Amino acid sequence: MMVARWHVKAKFGYKQTVIDLLKEWQEQVGPQTGLDVSQERILTGSVGAFESEIESEIHVKDLTELDGIFAKLNSIKMHADWGRKMSEHVVSGSNYWEVLRVVE
Repeated sequence: MMVARWHVKAKFGYKQTVIDLLKEWQEQVGPQTGLDVSQERILTGSVGAFESEIESEIHVKDLTELDGIFAKLNSIKMHADWGRKMSEHVVSGSNYWEVLRVVE
């Protein structure tokens, strides 16, 4: 089991908009990839983290499954449209992935 976290920083005043767009992705795009979005979590910065930091956390079996999700995303037009909407509300260049292996 692995946990993949997508990090992004919201522009000032757009944190809730970014959260709403992530929820939209969970409902409309994620299921098209075969991802079990019921296990996805959205986290935000609080203590010791930037308040503008937002994480989307998904659980995957292994890197092969994650790679398959990424491959499917490339063919989903709705994902591309969603990405353009999201780009208006996040700090350019702030997004990155972090993948962790679950030990227990």
